Amino acid sequence: MPKFPQKKAKVKLYRNLCVAAVEGLTQIFSENKYADKVIEKILKSNPKWGARDRRFIAETIYDIVRWYRLFKELSGAADDDYWKLLGVWCVWNEAELPDWEELDGINRKKILAAYETAKKHRTLRESIPDWMDELCERELKGRWEKELTALNEEAPVVLRVNTLKISRRELQQQLGDEEGIETEAPSEFPDALLLAQRQNIFTRQQFKDGLFEVQDAGSQLIAPFLQVAPGMRVIDACAGAGGKTLHLASLMQSKGRIIALDTEAWKLEELKKRSRRAGASNVETRLIESSKTIKRLENSCDRLLLDVPCSGLGVLKRNPDAKWKLNLDFIERVKELQQHILADYCSMVKPGGMLVYSTCSILPSENEEQVNKFLQSQLGKFELQEQKTVLPSQGYDGFYMARIVRKQ
Repeated sequence: MPKFPQKKAKVKLYRNLCVAAVEGLTQIFSENKYADKVIEKILKSNPKWGARDRRFIAETIYDIVRWYRLFKELSGAADDDYWKLLGVWCVWNEAELPDWEELDGINRKKILAAYETAKKHRTLRESIPDWMDELCERELKGRWEKELTALNEEAPVVLRVNTLKISRRELQQQLGDEEGIETEAPSEFPDALLLAQRQNIFTRQQFKDGLFEVQDAGSQLIAPFLQVAPGMRVIDACAGAGGKTLHLASLMQSKGRIIALDTEAWKLEELKKRSRRAGASNVETRLIESSKTIKRLENSCDRLLLDVPCSGLGVLKRNPDAKWKLNLDFIERVKELQQHILADYCSMVKPGGMLVYSTCSILPSENEEQVNKFLQSQLGKFELQEQKTVLPSQGYDGFYMARIVRKQ
């Protein structure tokens, strides 16, 4: 349950920042744009803003997106009245309401009274669409309440140390001594550093030098799960912009070969840039133009990573706008795609080789059930070796991974 009002440091509102935040919310909800891209564009077009202003924009927009349904209920706002939502955010943060025309009618007492009623209903209290709550309750049963609460927490900023260039201890020391950035090194994630305080880390020289990437700790478990070794031939078949590809390259000490495949050329271009920065010299990109691309790679790799498209229900703390953009039809379509990728791409693994099927979903219907369906269809050709679920309540994003051996 969210704390209401939220106890944060006293917030002072500046009109220009509030106008920018409302403009951002308009783009996210009325124009259906992605929150992270909207925020990035706002910050880029206002380079003179200081760290505090930038943090205000990012945190305010994400807070309102995360608690959109609850705030809308408390404000009684029309669909496109984002100033009213900002007014509720002010009450939530115990900020002083400025005497602005757009915030007329925001009544602190009424909002707090409305919250006492709203919090009795889980979908309002946790600010989630009814259909999503019903789906997750059906699939996760008694575990859902705990995971839902965790999914509404702010995602931590986690770095993955690029061990091709530097050790975790050296990077931690360098960030602390040279940049004054405090980090924690969790023992269960050997390449991870957790930022003590949120900040724009991409401007730092260490990032430009390829010493780290930003990658959630849960996500950092997937590449090691593939059990790669230097010299292997590995295919990352849904590589995207390559976060896990680069992790694989570092685990392989840049020896052997990684073929990164994707259906989107622009993502592979981004991966090329990131590979150069990371010093990952064993990565080759290939665009999936048709089924022939896959056919040419039959029986060719020791390891295959299938980090498939999914609902993303495990990463709502990082992408809260997905709550309002997802729908049941999309989830059904993506499940068909997952099964198609498993069935068609598995032929790239050599007999005796292994594949990992992974998602950033917490739904069994996208995870264990998909793996079971695949294994049954293969009539003993493949065998499940191990599967693992990382839940949002463990502190990071939610992920699923299954390691499958090709027997023949």
